[in-house]
Amino acid sequence: MSFSLKKLKNFHGRPGPLLLIIMDGIGIGKQDESDGVYMAKTPVLDQLFKSGLYATLQAHGTAVGMPSDDDMGNSEVGHNALGAGRVFAQGAALVNQAIAAGAIFTTPTWSQLVGRVAASDKIFHLIGLLSDGNVHAHVDHLFAILRRLAQDGVRRARVHVLLDGRDVYEKSALIYIEQTEKLLRQLNEEYGVDYRIASGGGRMVTTMDRYNADWSIVKRGWDAHVLGEGRMFSSAQEAVTTYYNEDPSITDQYLDSFVIAENGVPVGTIQDGDSVVFYNFRGDRAMELSRAFEEKDFKEFDRVRVPEVLYAGMMEYDGDQHVPKYYLVNPPQIERPVSVYLCGSGVTSFAISETQKFGHVTYFWNGNNSGYIDEQLEKYDEVPSDKVRFDTTPQMKAREITDLTIQYLRSGKYQFGRINFPNGDMVGHTGVPKAIITAVETVDTCVGKLIEVVKELSGIVVITADHGNADEMYTVKKGKKIVSTAHSLNPVPFVIIDKCFKNEYNIVESPKRGLSNVAATLLNLLGYEKPDDYDPSLIAFNR
Repeated sequence: MSFSLKKLKNFHGRPGPLLLIIMDGIGIGKQDESDGVYMAKTPVLDQLFKSGLYATLQAHGTAVGMPSDDDMGNSEVGHNALGAGRVFAQGAALVNQAIAAGAIFTTPTWSQLVGRVAASDKIFHLIGLLSDGNVHAHVDHLFAILRRLAQDGVRRARVHVLLDGRDVYEKSALIYIEQTEKLLRQLNEEYGVDYRIASGGGRMVTTMDRYNADWSIVKRGWDAHVLGEGRMFSSAQEAVTTYYNEDPSITDQYLDSFVIAENGVPVGTIQDGDSVVFYNFRGDRAMELSRAFEEKDFKEFDRVRVPEVLYAGMMEYDGDQHVPKYYLVNPPQIERPVSVYLCGSGVTSFAISETQKFGHVTYFWNGNNSGYIDEQLEKYDEVPSDKVRFDTTPQMKAREITDLTIQYLRSGKYQFGRINFPNGDMVGHTGVPKAIITAVETVDTCVGKLIEVVKELSGIVVITADHGNADEMYTVKKGKKIVSTAHSLNPVPFVIIDKCFKNEYNIVESPKRGLSNVAATLLNLLGYEKPDDYDPSLIAFNR
């Protein structure tokens, strides 16, 4: 099959490069005090949002493959949609389908996981994010698995709970713990089994690191889940309540790790012969613990003891590296992302971000595939992220990303570039208004610098976002302000800045404009027709 694109007859692109800027987590909010984008001083964005080549796009729900429009988007599905040019069923939707059809429980992997513990005194362990945020995991998936384990005769199960406060309200852990404990009691009584919570901790300090940013987070999880080392409590509820009392300002995502114990003995360490499932469906924050369980030559930290277990993920978290080896639900098969067509047509390109979002402009953009599509035509460059809380450094590496991008643009080697500024999302997740506003202002300044360079080179800049976050710093419930650290359901901006523009095209009016329409638009702006099965372009040519 040829991946060479047909050229447009009436438009051949511009002399200079096309630059796509993804302002991660910067959506279009209510334009009030809750909206960090509105509250920030953003002279560049203010002007762009009033331009003629401006629109808003849906970046959540069904527009990015989630089950319903009540589901927030995230950076992974957002970049999948941006790079794929089409909408694929994603994460939660795939798991929902597999559970509803019972397919998740009929695979050889499930049979092996259950079989090795059902007829013994060994334990089936479940590790994952305990919330209904539906970004990394959902408690309903955990509950469905627990019910099936009891039905399948598994006598002992332990849950290792990672507390959210990021994709849901910042201090909601006790709600989900209470729901989980209620189900465990019901199963214990009905089936005569021994199911308990064994350990846990806040997601930003326990287990759920990503992109190799801070392996000490994973080590804390390993110590608690596997070794049973850490501060001990009689219950998860006691642990959370104690941490709240000791530091009233702390939020769930930053709660320290803990171990549930009786008489000083942990109730559920991971041992030889056990089965382990990481029930997160999203891969970025599940990869590192998966490596710790599976890699023989593991050097990131001292594991002390490596139990012989059968380990599986909810999904395959990396299709190229095949991590983990076993998984319960097949990932979406995203074939022919836009980079395949660009390489097939000889278009040179680059991708840049800092560590926190580098995988998004490479792996996720390329349809969940690692590595280059064509190393002769592409160049990926990662700026290392600082290992700090991002409310303390809201500028992050935006300036470094900007400087590096300018080097690539001025080199004259590349026809297309894509970059991601993580600030709006990563700082937005902290819930600290002053830091969020600084983050947005930093991005605004950097975007302005890049626009001037691309104008100088007679190129085009396209600006959008993968989802909202900084645009919703808090919500109001029953007259009370509640800090919002989760992604928003707000639309995101889409802007074209074209110095050479002479009314050759215009933004198409459509009630259903989403991230998946961006790929065809980029191809059009480079002078190419879109593939037949790609979603429509956001522009239409006037002649």
